[in-house]
Amino acid sequence: MEPLIVPILMVALVMTPYVLVRTYAAIKSREVDSRAAAAVGLALLFILTGIGHFAKAEPMSQMLPGWVPMRVPIIYLTGVMEFALALGFIIPRTRRWAGWAAAALLVLFFPANIYAAVHRLPFGGEWGPAYLLIRTPLQAFLLFWAYWFCVRAPARAPIEESPHGN
Repeated sequence: MEPLIVPILMVALVMTPYVLVRTYAAIKSREVDSRAAAAVGLALLFILTGIGHFAKAEPMSQMLPGWVPMRVPIIYLTGVMEFALALGFIIPRTRRWAGWAAAALLVLFFPANIYAAVHRLPFGGEWGPAYLLIRTPLQAFLLFWAYWFCVRAPARAPIEESPHGN
């Protein structure tokens, strides 16, 4: 059951800053832009997963087909990219760029998960390939989260008409 906890914790990590800000706003009866909190959640997640690319580089490299050269350095490079994205999520003026880049990275990671699951690589402990398939909906969720809170333009408040028709 342990590998199933990891995706649940990842979702909780992403959502916690957003939920805290929304809860605070509800308690204080204030309107807040919770997009920044949602981006902080993504930053926390990308820091965690970036660390994973260094802590488990060798097992992660096995998720890439054998014909891919320099698999371990690629894992390190993607870890560095995840750290850069985390920073991009925190800086407001780079947040949209980071959202697009994260979306691209998640799409690029998807085939590695499928490859590893199809080839039954022992990644994810006792769950093995099933764990890799569990990561698929998680990646879809992260893709949605990055788009909704970082890429998409914020909704604008409706313009109120003046009583004089102007």
